[in-house]
Amino acid sequence: MKSIEWRYLKGLNQLYENKKTRLKILNDNFINQVLYKQKKLIRPQSGNHNFTVPTPKFNSFYQEHFKDLYEYYNNFFEKSGLDNNALKRYDKSDLESLIFIFNNKEKLKETLTTEYTFSSRVFKRKGAKYLSCKPGLKKDVLKLLDIDEFPEKDPKNNFWRIVVDCINPQVIVICENIACLKVPTEYKKRGVELWYVGGNNTRPLLDLSLEKITHPIFYFCDWDYHGLTIFSRIKEIFNLKGVNVNLLEPKDLSQALPVNSPNHNSKWKREDFSKLKKDDFTRSQTNIIRQLISSDEWVEEESMDLIELLELKSEL
Repeated sequence: MKSIEWRYLKGLNQLYENKKTRLKILNDNFINQVLYKQKKLIRPQSGNHNFTVPTPKFNSFYQEHFKDLYEYYNNFFEKSGLDNNALKRYDKSDLESLIFIFNNKEKLKETLTTEYTFSSRVFKRKGAKYLSCKPGLKKDVLKLLDIDEFPEKDPKNNFWRIVVDCINPQVIVICENIACLKVPTEYKKRGVELWYVGGNNTRPLLDLSLEKITHPIFYFCDWDYHGLTIFSRIKEIFNLKGVNVNLLEPKDLSQALPVNSPNHNSKWKREDFSKLKKDDFTRSQTNIIRQLISSDEWVEEESMDLIELLELKSEL
C-alpha cells in the first residue's frame, strides 16, 4: 500500500472516527486517484464541499490498510510528547527517523554531531541540509534529543555503536545505513541482531570483545565504492580478531541505479577494480562488482531484502 504523509493519514483516521474531515486529503495523489476516483471510498460532502466524507466500504478498507499504521505513529507521538497535528508534512521516512531518534536518544546524545552530519546519517538520501530546510522537523528532532541546538563542530571522538538486541540472536548484521534499524521488528523476530556504527566510522568495532561476536557476522551495505571500501576495513578489523565477516550480495542487478542518482555521491574509480581489494571478495561478488563498474551503476542497500539474502545463505 502506498505510503502517505502523516497529515493525510490523520485525515483518513478522522473519516474513520468522525465520519468526515476538513483536511484537504484529496491533495494527496494516491488518495485522490485510488480512494476517490477508482474505488469511490470517499466523496465531497453534499452541500458543503469543504468536507470529505466516507462511503459505506471505506471503513473496512481503512481497517485493512491504514488503521494499524495510524495507531503505530499516533502512539509514538503520544509517548514522545510531540504534537501530532495535521500541519506536519512528514512522510514515512521522516516518521521512522523520528522514532529511531526517540528509541536511541541516549546513545545519539553521547557524541552528538553537527546538524549537517546528523542529518546526512539519520535522514539518509535526503542530504546534509535536509533539517535546515525543514525547521518544523528540526524542532521535533531537537525536542526528542532534549537539546537546544546541535554543536557547531563534530566531536573528535565520534565513536558509537547502536544495537537492536533480540532475545535469541542467530546472526549479527552490521548495516552501513540506519534504514533497517528504524523498522527492526521483523528482524528481531527472525533472530537478526542489527548493528550500526555510523556508516564510515568503523572504529567502535576495534573495541569489541570476542564474547560479543560469537554468532555469524554479515555486512549489509550499498554496493558502491564507499560501501565496499568500508566492508574491506571492517573485514580487516575482524581478521585481527580471528573472526570472519561475510558480505551480503544482491540477488541480481535488477534494482541497480546510475551512480549519478540524486543524493548519491559515491563514484567508481578509474583504476583497475576501482582500487578495491580483490582478495576481500568471492568470485561471484567480484563478477557483480565488475558489472556495476562497467555499467557505472550501484545497488542501494534499501532495495535489497535482508531476510531474503540471509535465507539464501541458509542462516535463517
